[in-house]
Amino acid sequence: MNILYIKSFLVTLLFLIHLISTSLMAQHKNVLIIYSDDQSYNTIRALGNNEIHTPNLDKLVRQGTSFRQAHVMGGHHGAICMPSRIMMLTGRYLNRLPDDGAVVPDSIVGLPEALRQRGYTTFHCGKWHSDKTSHHRFFSAGSELFFGGMHFEESGGQFHPYVYDYNREGKYPKDAGRKSDTYSTELYANAAIRFLESKTAHEKPFLCYVAFTSPHDPRTPPPAFKGMHIATEITLPPNFLPVHPFDNGELKVRDELLLPHPRTEEAVKEQIALYYDMISEMDAQVGRILDALDKAGLRNNTLIVFAGDNGLAVGQHGLLGKQNLYEHSIRVPLIFSGPGVPKNKVSNAFSYLSDITPTVYDWLGAVQPATVEAKSLMPIFKNPKSHIRKNIYNIYGHWSRSVKTPEGYKLIAYNVNGKSRVQLFDLKKDPWEMNDLANRPEEQNRVRQLWDLLKEEMQIAHDDLDIDKSNWGRKPGQKSFGS
Repeated sequence: MNILYIKSFLVTLLFLIHLISTSLMAQHKNVLIIYSDDQSYNTIRALGNNEIHTPNLDKLVRQGTSFRQAHVMGGHHGAICMPSRIMMLTGRYLNRLPDDGAVVPDSIVGLPEALRQRGYTTFHCGKWHSDKTSHHRFFSAGSELFFGGMHFEESGGQFHPYVYDYNREGKYPKDAGRKSDTYSTELYANAAIRFLESKTAHEKPFLCYVAFTSPHDPRTPPPAFKGMHIATEITLPPNFLPVHPFDNGELKVRDELLLPHPRTEEAVKEQIALYYDMISEMDAQVGRILDALDKAGLRNNTLIVFAGDNGLAVGQHGLLGKQNLYEHSIRVPLIFSGPGVPKNKVSNAFSYLSDITPTVYDWLGAVQPATVEAKSLMPIFKNPKSHIRKNIYNIYGHWSRSVKTPEGYKLIAYNVNGKSRVQLFDLKKDPWEMNDLANRPEEQNRVRQLWDLLKEEMQIAHDDLDIDKSNWGRKPGQKSFGS
């Protein structure tokens, strides 16, 4: 009788321990951020592109809320991904990042850093394009770390990325890394999956940041995905041009030299097909990560954020890169999924990538640091028809600015080597930005109004450039302002 009683007591005790541990685990509110590289907004099948294969992102769209008007604010130089990733992780505006985020000073508190101070495990795998000191401050764990902007083919490319193991002292000398034989996206997904399967991910709340280097060039998809999209079957974008119609200040940057001038329809279709192949391969890795999250039993208490760091032209407007202010380059995919996030909803509310950080703080119910400047998207989760921003401001270099209104009008202003010009588009009638209205007599009043609005938005975004001066454009290489 005593033995039976003891056995019964032990079974009950073990059951209670299981309930308590399960309850504690359920109280952990985790964050998973997956960031793609150079992925434009119109590259997900569930959001309107019927020529691309993205089954896992399609599923995530159905499981959450997608923002169709999400933007990167821009950058002062060609590597837009550098400020994009730091804006996203800090909630900071571009003009308030010294040197576009190349170095993140102690005075700017990052989301991983703040959560780490609250007892979170902050894990990172993949790309880091800022200083190693801030990385060490932000992350308490990591694996397969790539320090740099892209996998140059001469350094191993996507097939042999040069990566580091996480170092607890934050020391990463050049010769301490290794060249991997695993394709970059798979390598980073493997690291994330190992973390999600680990004891650490169950014992403590976590932020897991997966920073892909795909679909950034070199556009070299692995054999299993190469040829998934056939170039001859790709629809050429309506705004395809052999050359850009004027000097926008950045026609000779590296991205624009990946194809010869003038662009041909055949060459652009080939690039789009490879671009789509890269996205499909990355999509498969996203699926693996989300499956691991499910198998670990962590899905119900994890906020999932998927976003791209900036867009890409790939032949539109005669351009290939992201160093411009057209929609294809400033708009990105942005999807949230998790507890409290409406399912299968699409919002057209204006947002920036920097809004991710205050949204995460809001979702966690945590007080955000005073250095956060962006806005939480939580009000839109509660009411998908609501808005947190009236207008969108964008910047590229020291010679171009743009503003976009909820009515669908967009003004882009340039001053390249002392030559000023503006473009005006009605995006509701002309979403591909093919018909410039700036010189039409009946639109001059609108041009003046948008010019004044642009100056207002620049002031809000701490942009101290005086665009009323005839020589407001600055040459590439000059020191960034607004630091």
